[in-house]
Amino acid sequence: MQRTASANWSGDLKAGTGSIALGSGAYSGPYSFLSRFESGTGTNPEELLGAAHAGCYTMALANALAGAGHVATSVATTATVHLNKTDAGLTVTQIDLVTTATVPGITNEEFQKHAEAMKVGCIISRALAAVPMTLSATLTA
Repeated sequence: MQRTASANWSGDLKAGTGSIALGSGAYSGPYSFLSRFESGTGTNPEELLGAAHAGCYTMALANALAGAGHVATSVATTATVHLNKTDAGLTVTQIDLVTTATVPGITNEEFQKHAEAMKVGCIISRALAAVPMTLSATLTA
């Protein structure tokens, strides 16, 4: 199985412009120096990385819960990707996952066990293993 995405860029770093597209056609849009490093319109690679991580984690957690006999009514996750200057240059230094789930019939202890396991076990988490990650997982009634 393979998934694709593409990007193009014209011009120098600060004045240039680019676009990013998903191979599925689900998203295509602009990105720029301003959207990546300041507050301009458009997306950026770090935002897309966060979307991929949130999506993967949410699906993996729902699957783990269902596999344990607890089908989730809902699971929602936000991933915050931190981009900071280090000695190596700009670097993704941390990803914070914040998830909230409604799961009938599960204890908070068991929910936390599955939430933590997927923090390191989902496909994108494994791909990003070099990046420190935090998790805040809340079980709602």
